[in-house]
Amino acid sequence: MKTSSLEKLLRVSISTSSNTTPASSSRRRFLRHSALTSTGLVLGLYVNAGNADQIAKPATRSNTAGTADFTPNAFIRIAADGSVTLISKQPEIGQGIKTSLPMVIAEELEVNWKDVRIVQGDLNPAYGNQSAGGSTSTLNNYNDFHRLGATARTMLVDAAAQTWGVPVSECKAVSSKVLHTPSQRTLGYGALAAKAATLPVPDPKNVILKDPSNYQLLGTRIGGVDNAAIVSGKPLFGIDVKLPGMLYAVYEKCPVFGGKVISANLDVIKTLPGVRDAFMIEGTSNLNGLVPGIAIIATSTWAAFSARKQLKVTWDEGVYAKQSWAEFAIQAQTQSTQAGATTLRKDGDAVTALAHASKTVEAAYSYPFISHASIEPQNCTAWWKPEDGSLELWAPTQNPGSGQNLVATTLNIPKEKILMHITRSGGGFGRRLSSDYVVEAAAIAQKVKAPVKLTWSREDDIQHDHFRAGGFHFLRGGIDAKGKLIAWHNHFVTFANRVNREGKSILQPGSGGSLSGDEFPGRWVENCLLEQTPIECGIPMGPWRAPGSNVFAWVFHSFIDELAHAAGRDPLAFRLEILGDKEIIAGTGERGQPYHVGRMKHVLQEVAEKSGWGKKTLPRGQGQGIAFHFSHRGYIAQVAEVTVSKKGELKVDRVVVVSDIGAQIVNLSGAENQVQGSVIDGLSTLMYPELTVERGRITQSNFHDYPLLRIADTPPKVEVHFLKTDFPVTGLGEPAFPPLAPAVCNAIFAATGKRVRQLPLTHTDLSWS
Repeated sequence: MKTSSLEKLLRVSISTSSNTTPASSSRRRFLRHSALTSTGLVLGLYVNAGNADQIAKPATRSNTAGTADFTPNAFIRIAADGSVTLISKQPEIGQGIKTSLPMVIAEELEVNWKDVRIVQGDLNPAYGNQSAGGSTSTLNNYNDFHRLGATARTMLVDAAAQTWGVPVSECKAVSSKVLHTPSQRTLGYGALAAKAATLPVPDPKNVILKDPSNYQLLGTRIGGVDNAAIVSGKPLFGIDVKLPGMLYAVYEKCPVFGGKVISANLDVIKTLPGVRDAFMIEGTSNLNGLVPGIAIIATSTWAAFSARKQLKVTWDEGVYAKQSWAEFAIQAQTQSTQAGATTLRKDGDAVTALAHASKTVEAAYSYPFISHASIEPQNCTAWWKPEDGSLELWAPTQNPGSGQNLVATTLNIPKEKILMHITRSGGGFGRRLSSDYVVEAAAIAQKVKAPVKLTWSREDDIQHDHFRAGGFHFLRGGIDAKGKLIAWHNHFVTFANRVNREGKSILQPGSGGSLSGDEFPGRWVENCLLEQTPIECGIPMGPWRAPGSNVFAWVFHSFIDELAHAAGRDPLAFRLEILGDKEIIAGTGERGQPYHVGRMKHVLQEVAEKSGWGKKTLPRGQGQGIAFHFSHRGYIAQVAEVTVSKKGELKVDRVVVVSDIGAQIVNLSGAENQVQGSVIDGLSTLMYPELTVERGRITQSNFHDYPLLRIADTPPKVEVHFLKTDFPVTGLGEPAFPPLAPAVCNAIFAATGKRVRQLPLTHTDLSWS
């Protein structure tokens, strides 16, 4: 949001009735009332056209003691006892946003963190965008949240100055109170709440943000606000939701994607212990929406799961029942010998340059479909109220607005009739950006006269995921006599679903399955040809942590390492030479963001220094590998150190990570956690998981055949370093993931001479003699 827009919107007044209740109001009034009770500063996240030109005046809100709370905007409430309630509007999926964003408000508000209580906000237009994906939550809210806290602080200082009858210039906020400097008198925020609530929102030009050098909270280590509840097993997650009279549901879908029900033994299922009902849902043709299936409703999850084992279904398996990974691999190989369906980039003459190169390297890289495998399976609780046609939902979702829209359009329910409660998610990694499980619960609830919780089994979660797209890269690189990269050709064979767009049937690559012509090293190599060809499949695909980058980084930086070794060059020096000396490359990079070469070179040089790159001679079986990547606006470089036994047993001994995500780390504890988690997640994804497609279905089903990294296999040392630079603050949930796999694989090559070109690592024999 531009500053000028924000300043205009700070003046927006929203009138609400303090006597309105959800029971007596329309849905639209309820949305206003629930989060905007007498709001003044709302960041323009909800605009009432009827009074948009009025100056906002925060009104009072009575508490149980009969005194007034100070509620200057939709995100802050200060009670007469001095307690501060802050709303966290973004979904918490383990990325720490429920703690870090309120810290930004608290910093500018000059409030003691111990006085702060954080409340998860439900889906509400007052809060603006509430999705959590693409590492955008911090980026999209950081500046505005500073303004929120500073505006409230300014009003409290004004209230104190008026109470004392002194100039505002003699007063300042500090540690949840206002200090009158000459007399050293103080008034706590609680004592000022009622007075502050009568003041107009100040002109934005009179609101002074703190100098970052004076931050007391930002950049420190703050534990997650839910930590105590998590370790003590308190109900926080979607799967914990319990309502009076609630029933429990499971949903059986065709094992082949795109299949539908012909018949089932529903009469038998309805007689089983605890079963209340069983019925078919016709569903839609949308692979990522309401898939056809059979719902079983019971008095407990156990009863529903048990009844499901007795279910006998005749399926129409549809048009994708013969697809397999083996067939896909054959198609990819065939396509690799032909021109790509789409030319993404063509600079110079790569074909001629390769023909005349001093050395050429050719390699094929491939990776499978994989599941998100979040520890909490998909679930949603839905309560349909036919008396007024409203629907209430409780969901661990990354994208509540999209979920609301999908339910509204699929089931023909007005959006204003759908109330979405956002629960904490037990892992997301992009999976909960999809809302199929939400619309399934809603469709089931319409046929049940009670609240109903839908719970997926682990098998559902793995076999009916919206998967990370698999892919095949066929690469050629050329090096001149001086060891410089002069030519690059990549033919990327990806996967696509057939969809209808404006009445036309087209192939649309899955999320993360489409290569940008600006992806590194595109634009850096004089002769560059990037091509892409889609293979049609019926496998639903969706965002998976650092979409695209999570595999592109492995392919590109592994192949660059191959070229460096073929040229007889130091891999670090080879990369720095490719990046060149220009500060900023024209055009855009990943996700349309400018690529700042100086920042990337800085993190590369820093990680080399921190890791001792090239400063020690390692014996055979030990090696260092280096990689970098620009992902989700973050500049990250990593060095991995590994030991590989003669039998081929891999141990990652150390990973050094240097990150540049802008001018300020919000929560140092959370930031370190995100980087360390990315390293562990990246290593797990490199080593084990793989989904096999046979007869149009996924053959893996649970963690026995879809393993994840165990504690014993995690690196004993993950060193995390942050560079503070004069660039906008960005997120960190995804950028540190992509460089891990190439760094480890390049280290494996240095240790053994074995090059890893197929994921997972189990496909490569690492033994050496």
